[in-house]
Amino acid sequence: MQRLHDAHRISFASDNLAGVHPEVLAALSTANSGHVAGYGEDVYTGAFDDLVVDLFGEGALAYPVLNGTGANVLALAAATPRWGGVLTPVSSHLVTDEAGAPERSAGLKLIQSPAPDGKLTVEDVRGAAADLGNQHHAQPTTVSIANVTELGTLYSPEEIAALSTEAHAHGMLLHLDGSRLANAAAALSVDLGALTTEVGVDILSLGATKNGAMLAEAVVVLPGAPAGLAHAVHMSRKAQTQLVSKTRFVSAQLLAMFGTDLWRRNADRANTATARLAEGLRASGLTPVHTVGANLIFTPLPQDRIEQLRAEFDFHGDGTQASPARLVCAFDTPDDAVGRFVAALTGAAGAA
Repeated sequence: MQRLHDAHRISFASDNLAGVHPEVLAALSTANSGHVAGYGEDVYTGAFDDLVVDLFGEGALAYPVLNGTGANVLALAAATPRWGGVLTPVSSHLVTDEAGAPERSAGLKLIQSPAPDGKLTVEDVRGAAADLGNQHHAQPTTVSIANVTELGTLYSPEEIAALSTEAHAHGMLLHLDGSRLANAAAALSVDLGALTTEVGVDILSLGATKNGAMLAEAVVVLPGAPAGLAHAVHMSRKAQTQLVSKTRFVSAQLLAMFGTDLWRRNADRANTATARLAEGLRASGLTPVHTVGANLIFTPLPQDRIEQLRAEFDFHGDGTQASPARLVCAFDTPDDAVGRFVAALTGAAGAA
């Protein structure tokens, strides 16, 4: 097939725009021969099941799915009773970028907290718990956080542990949107379990697509989660349109990513490129709006060059303090692209 895109163009709009890592493509090729069982009954999915126990502890159960929105909706629908609601930051992906899927597909009530830096606090959970028992209000039965957050900030293991302790004290479950969990773990120099199982997370949306996979996420029910949660995920995955007939190809990607250190290598590359970009922004006199935790930066940009910068590099946001540019680095963001962006900023600053 003829290539239809510019293979040399690099975008800072999203890590979703990056290609597929060669090791993932090789895994797909390996899985692509002969006939094997479907709907998750294959040997690749079985191998991923075993790997999840190694990563997250005895009793962890995984359910491969196609995308992050599907993973989040499936996980939260299983974790939240019909009378319940989901406490989440107003900036969370659930609220801002899932086209109402939690509400439309699962009938979930999203209880939104201001969370200025994108992170819920113990006080937010405690305040929401005041509605428990009030028949006039949706009950906050599930807490959903993301690491990395939608604003690029990070939860430390200690912060997640404090949230889970508070949530569990009120009978709530804790869900973690881990579409960029690899970036968070790499930035904090910890294993995946240190941000999930070890700190009391009940159910996880484990992401790989943003970190070099093609189409591969998983819902992971973690050890210590209430009895019946895994069964709820298992029995509702197809109704949520996330049971894939050829699951082996999803599981093969997850094995390639998490069965080696590929997840960390890719996340480290993205995080390192982002750190270099942030350093260049500061050297140009620009201060990111939020703390740069992993591979996302929110920053103002010189308004006299904004359209030229957007045309060459692409990004979201207006580049103002009120609507900062969102710059995202991926596992394959080259050093020269970061350098060219910084050079353009330096020139703009000098002209200004």
